[in-house]
Amino acid sequence: MNKEARQKVFNRLNALNIGFEVHEHPALDTIEMALEYWKHIDSMHCKNLFFRNHKGNRHYLVIIKDTTPFSIKSLEKKLKQGKLTFGSEKRLMKFLGVKAGSVSPFGLINDEEHHVYLFLDEQLQKADKISFHPNDNTASLVINYADLLKFLDESGNGYEFIDPTPDVD
Repeated sequence: MNKEARQKVFNRLNALNIGFEVHEHPALDTIEMALEYWKHIDSMHCKNLFFRNHKGNRHYLVIIKDTTPFSIKSLEKKLKQGKLTFGSEKRLMKFLGVKAGSVSPFGLINDEEHHVYLFLDEQLQKADKISFHPNDNTASLVINYADLLKFLDESGNGYEFIDPTPDVD
């Protein structure tokens, strides 16, 4: 458990007057593992994917509903950012201050230069509540959808909504 990373998230949310609830669980490194622990948490759950462009000079956080299928090739076409590859552990730490398995929009707290751009699944707009790891994959933090937008607006990072589902040929 990374208490320091969690506390930084809790402090930022409290400073923004954003209420939240925390659900403890074992370290969850994959969506498949998480589904078992999330089934009793009343919120929309997400996959958080960190990408870099082919030059390595642009980085993206793609947040999609947990059960939404995606393909990198389809995302590349929709995002129009060129060839994408997953960001390395080193890049994750540099730009979001987290390790693989703990990626969430709360990592933007550590992106002081607002380098990371977000693409959000348009399905998230239908959620009342939404959950993410608090920069530590041994818990899930639930906030209201409107408060997620408040957090994102305060972060200073750009974002937009997309339809991440793969194109059907």
